[in-house]
Amino acid sequence: MSKTLHLTVTTPAQVLVEADNVVAVRVEDQSGSFGVLPGHADLLTVLIPSVVRWRNADGATGYCAVRGGVFTVSQGHSVAVACREGVVSASLDDLEAKVRAARAQQLEAGRKARVEQTRIHAFAVRQLVRYLRPDPIAAAPRAREAVS
Repeated sequence: MSKTLHLTVTTPAQVLVEADNVVAVRVEDQSGSFGVLPGHADLLTVLIPSVVRWRNADGATGYCAVRGGVFTVSQGHSVAVACREGVVSASLDDLEAKVRAARAQQLEAGRKARVEQTRIHAFAVRQLVRYLRPDPIAAAPRAREAVS
């Protein structure tokens, strides 16, 4: 039996964490927070938005904020987290700052997208109104030419 775990945290776009010398991992699912040590039974669960914590054999800790994900333990030594988004840091204070900055950036991007969507919608409505109700002054000379 291996005395360490191999931890992998991935998103669809990148590998956030690849660590071989991990002695403990702590995660949280719908039932609560729990830890995984080397030799743990195979496990599959869905994580809630939370912080994945791990400790290396040398005592160093790591943290990864995830927006939910899938957590698996296989063969007692392979631990994997697959998530859509994650932020990694070596300290909780730094992690909190990074998560706040990422959240602010997402909110700003969402705001800009809504503004652009509203602008495009207004332009489309104006085009429809112009098509359905042409300017009567501009249409008048054409109507007189048709009568003549």
